[in-house]
Amino acid sequence: MKFNWIKLGRIIEPGKYKWIKTNIQNPFQEHVEGDIFKIHFAGRDKNNYSRGGYVLLDIKNPHEIISWSKTPTIDIGKPGCFDDCGAMPSCIVNNGDKKYMYYTGWTQKVKTPFAFYIGLAVSEDNGKTYKKYSQIPILDRSENDPFMTASPFVIKENNIWRMWYVSCIGWQLNKKDWPSKHYYHIKYAESRDGLKWTPKNIDCIFYKKQEYAIARPVVYKEDGLYKMWYCYRGGKNTYRAGYAESKNGLQWIRKDNQVGIDVSSTGWDSEMICYPCVFEHRNQKYMLYNGNDYGKTGCGLALLEKI
Repeated sequence: MKFNWIKLGRIIEPGKYKWIKTNIQNPFQEHVEGDIFKIHFAGRDKNNYSRGGYVLLDIKNPHEIISWSKTPTIDIGKPGCFDDCGAMPSCIVNNGDKKYMYYTGWTQKVKTPFAFYIGLAVSEDNGKTYKKYSQIPILDRSENDPFMTASPFVIKENNIWRMWYVSCIGWQLNKKDWPSKHYYHIKYAESRDGLKWTPKNIDCIFYKKQEYAIARPVVYKEDGLYKMWYCYRGGKNTYRAGYAESKNGLQWIRKDNQVGIDVSSTGWDSEMICYPCVFEHRNQKYMLYNGNDYGKTGCGLALLEKI
């Protein structure tokens, strides 16, 4: 079955505050009540440092923002920490009376432009404030992931916490064509408590042909299948949305030809479609996504056409 997404246009643009000067990146939803959602994202300041934020909106009237988070939900770390240049929210999991916000923390490097790892922040007041669980990553480098880990998407299933995440397997250094090319794809880890994680060294979505980057997984279960949205790029191509299915969440079949959304002929998403996040509300599927330049032009919303 091929999806057919109807673009509803750009719904969030950067520039509201100094810490959201550029970028509305990696959007994902959190249901509040009725048709009201928090749309979480990572904004960037003038130094290109990333912080978490959100807007509150009615998904039935998404172009009218109700309110913005006045301060970051999650801020950069102390100098020298793994997240001292950026903290980019990736997903939220409810755990009893707490909310676990998994995020990507990143820092600048010398021989390579950056490094990123997976962190966790916890809210005990229903999402009003978040406190970092640790000053170190919860999923750091290891023999399975020797370079970087990022973009976690977590669900709880039968007392097992399941995480799909981005793992870097190497860099191609090229001083004439900065930034150097990074090679990363999507892997899998498990946990008993959402805190201590064990990478399973399973390649879920691997690049093919000229591809070199598979990014930002979003996973849900439907009709007995696990379904994943992500984005991929390679060669001279910019990011495009991707889609895959799995019976167990471990071995996946890519079905990118079924995605049903692509760049526009002109405008804010005419060069790139990236970081798609698909969710369901009142028997209707929506997609949040970024357009040109990895979110610098804002966040859009699309609606799945019903057959």
